[in-house]
Amino acid sequence: MSSLPQYVIITPARNEAEFIELTIQSVISQTVLPKQWVIVSDGSTDATDEIVAKYAAQYEWIKLLRAPERQERHFAGKVHAFNAGLQLVRAMDYQAIASLDADLSFGPGYFELLLEKLSADSRLGLVGTPFRDRGSNEMYDYSFVNIEHVSGACQLFRRSCFEEIGGYEPVKGGGIDYIAVVKSRMKGWKTRTFTEQAALHHRPIGTAQQGLLKAKFKYGSKDYVLGNHPLWECSRVLYQMTKKPYVMGGASLGAGFISAWLRGLDRPVSNDFVIFQRHEQMQRLKRFFTRTAASVH
Repeated sequence: MSSLPQYVIITPARNEAEFIELTIQSVISQTVLPKQWVIVSDGSTDATDEIVAKYAAQYEWIKLLRAPERQERHFAGKVHAFNAGLQLVRAMDYQAIASLDADLSFGPGYFELLLEKLSADSRLGLVGTPFRDRGSNEMYDYSFVNIEHVSGACQLFRRSCFEEIGGYEPVKGGGIDYIAVVKSRMKGWKTRTFTEQAALHHRPIGTAQQGLLKAKFKYGSKDYVLGNHPLWECSRVLYQMTKKPYVMGGASLGAGFISAWLRGLDRPVSNDFVIFQRHEQMQRLKRFFTRTAASVH
């Protein structure tokens, strides 16, 4: 254990009273504990602060930081909360830093596994695991989903990688975790999801048809804004048509992409970012169709 990198965790939490205790119980049960865990209450108006304060009184490595209330709710606010927590640990001696959502639970060896992966490969800059939603046994099919993508629910960075990419970008429309993954690879770091462990995501995702379709539309818009290649987006649309809500989910994704394109929405990422990720996407499509053709023959 002593040979593993020391790590810190930062958790922005906004009105997470319903689930944050599950996350806290998961972290305090880890076989390798963090050097510091800063939970930033991002203007919470429920019992989030009280729950965190109870545990902070018992464990000196858990810190509660209260951020002021804000009227707007957007993804850039989450980055500002994260950066506030980062200021509390910046001067500490650690080798890895985790961004952890406040609605997850996981087994006691979760962070030990990720730290072992970082320790075993000096070029690994960012690691994580899949997650599944509460009440569902379904996870991403990694024959389609890129194993090099790391979900934003829990991202564990090598500190030098995180600092080299300049941390998270405060993009209001979202995609901050995705941008961090791509920028890490642009800098020459490897990124990887390891399927030996998985986290459980407790916050329910809307199951009403209208809510799901609206979410798919927003994802399509975000895909355009982040610079997805049109051919890649077509493949995503076709794949999503095979998932619930069948056909309409993929159609909504495509409609969101086309709508953003017609409106000419601004992109918060550089041209180099777009070129890099489009090259990766075309390489993945090429590998996929090559494997498919080989299996047919």
